[in-house]
Amino acid sequence: MATRLKDCIRETDLVARLGGDEFAVIQTGVESVDDVVGFVTRIHAAIRQPYQCLGHQLTTDASIGIAMAPQDGTDLDQLIKSADLAMYGAKADGRRTYRFFEPAMDARAKARLTLERDMRQALADGGFEIHYQPLVDLGNDEVTGCEALLRWRHPERGMISPADFIPVAEDTGLIVELGEWVLRTACAEAANWPDHVRLAVNVSPVQLKSPTLALRIAGALAASGLTADRLELEITEAVLIHDDEMALAILHQLRAIGIRIALDDFGTGYSSLSYLKRFPFDKIKIDRCFVSDIAEIGGSSAIVQAVVNIAAARNMTTTAKGVETQQQKELLRALGCTEMQGYLFSAAKPGPEVKKLVGTRREKASAVA
Repeated sequence: MATRLKDCIRETDLVARLGGDEFAVIQTGVESVDDVVGFVTRIHAAIRQPYQCLGHQLTTDASIGIAMAPQDGTDLDQLIKSADLAMYGAKADGRRTYRFFEPAMDARAKARLTLERDMRQALADGGFEIHYQPLVDLGNDEVTGCEALLRWRHPERGMISPADFIPVAEDTGLIVELGEWVLRTACAEAANWPDHVRLAVNVSPVQLKSPTLALRIAGALAASGLTADRLELEITEAVLIHDDEMALAILHQLRAIGIRIALDDFGTGYSSLSYLKRFPFDKIKIDRCFVSDIAEIGGSSAIVQAVVNIAAARNMTTTAKGVETQQQKELLRALGCTEMQGYLFSAAKPGPEVKKLVGTRREKASAVA
């Protein structure tokens, strides 16, 4: 790689390896942006030529970030920082491309660092909380479980969306500590619910890479007194795509303990059917995108029916997410879906409110019986 980069530069340029798989090039006498684009194009062409290594043909590629003086910095450190941010911008845009530095990149990087710092502080200070969204049996309208959803009430910014802080937690590894806190806290709370109400907890791809996950979960169950058959772990296809052999091995460990495993956001990824064949999931969760138009002509009712049929054939239950209207509920019931989850019944609520709701629902069911 170093040799190919050296072949692309002029005598007045400098190329260096910064460490790992990162290289830097310093060019002087650049007259226009077109010059830079032409240079980057030559670098990509050189890098993308196959390599012969110990009898193997290897191919590789690069994400390139570009900073230009004086607008992006007037000293070496600032220019390297700007180019680094631009490189991460190229990676975020799909890799194998290049990006010029933009001031907004620096602003985003600072905002991300602030978010990470505040997240660590919130974890230390108990600033996170768990809300629970009920799952309702479509056969008898009884609450059969609740999904634990992490919430962050920032002292200055108010409620921060999980879509904003979960990716940062996964990138920094904080998701492991956060996930264990959610698991222990939610198990302790669910142990006080009626025996027929299960707890569902989401597991991220980062958590599932830990070989001690099964041990941690067993510890949370033992500490809370919650039985294993009342815990349901929800995973997405992303968990399986990157390292499916290891992930499947851990899922089998968890299943052996007695824990139920649900495949979330079914149908929105790539290899759903192959995973259903390779692992005996207990439940398939049908994404809200297939529920929102289920009542429309040409909508997703046929897809939902197919998923329900596949699940039934493999002894799995089905939960439809994002149910917001009575019509959607009735159609899902007619199609044979097992459960529903959504605003039609209840939004996610804090623990004490859900406990009242679950208790009330159980009393109602008992009264009807």
